[in-house]
Amino acid sequence: MTQPSPRRGSLILLLPIFLIVAVLALLFAWVGGWFGGKGVTPQAMANTAEASGSPQPGFRRAHSKGICIAGTFAPTPAAAQLSTARVFSQASTPVLGRFSNPGNDPHAPDNKAAVRGMALQLKTDDGQEWRMAMNSFPFFASSTPEGFQAMNVARLPDPATGKPDPEKMKAVLANHPEIARFMAWSKSAPTPDSLANTRFNGVNAFRLIDAQGRERAVRWSMRPHAPFVAADPERLKSASRDFLGEDLDRRLAAGPLQWDMVMQFAAPGDPIEDPSKAWPDTRPETKVGTLTLVRAEAQAGGPCFDLNFDPLILPTGIAATDDPVLHARSAVYSVSFNRREREISQGLAKSGSGSAE
Repeated sequence: MTQPSPRRGSLILLLPIFLIVAVLALLFAWVGGWFGGKGVTPQAMANTAEASGSPQPGFRRAHSKGICIAGTFAPTPAAAQLSTARVFSQASTPVLGRFSNPGNDPHAPDNKAAVRGMALQLKTDDGQEWRMAMNSFPFFASSTPEGFQAMNVARLPDPATGKPDPEKMKAVLANHPEIARFMAWSKSAPTPDSLANTRFNGVNAFRLIDAQGRERAVRWSMRPHAPFVAADPERLKSASRDFLGEDLDRRLAAGPLQWDMVMQFAAPGDPIEDPSKAWPDTRPETKVGTLTLVRAEAQAGGPCFDLNFDPLILPTGIAATDDPVLHARSAVYSVSFNRREREISQGLAKSGSGSAE
């Protein structure tokens, strides 16, 4: 009987490993929407964000303009009854964060920023982290990553005219009618005149898990102590390019700024996995803590610049839902982070500052 060669025997032994790796690779590709005609890849979404303006090596692909912020979070007594997350039981947790404007231009004028972002990292004494990314709109533009991507592609300028093609947007709205609701909100909503009086909303739902293992679906928001004041459209026209940061510095020089963190609880039938639909204001709410900001600094060389505010970095006691937009955000943030870090390492941008050479 002919004996198999040692090389052939080794290949036979490795075959199960090759099969396992292949299956995992196919599963990863399927989940990420890389084939099958469904879904949209995080690479494609990052590419579209890049195409929306001139190249900005070393910067985030979206919300490129930002300000680093620092402070603390102090929970209320009620918070520990809702979740076992350490941030709700220790007296105070240090916070590192970032305010941001939309778009991929890190030097864009603030008077064009109708939407603003607040991203936070809370790191507790047991080493756990909670990262979150919130925005000033009350609900997301689309119910799916595919809809959001289609909207952004339709907004890109047509090479022939230099302007977006309105027919493309009509087609998007026909396929994703919820986007029209977001557009209507964006045209009518008043813009706060300061970051300090802006409410920031986590439009995706998460689950709080208490000590008995009970889960509650929630959405959270940061509600400012500073009273809301709408920006004057005429004054905005002549406002400084960086008036939001300048206003923030003036206010912090006079004392800390605070926001209350409020959890809104879903009722049976509320859309848990559709961030394009806000829950009714009549849903129960609980204040779980207060964010206090004491310092702001430029993001160039600042502690928030190299931080990826991935919303799926969660502590024990808080879990993600199956919201597809939430998971797509995490994936796109990763692609954006890897691209800008690679650009910095290749000398395309100043290391640690994100400023073009």
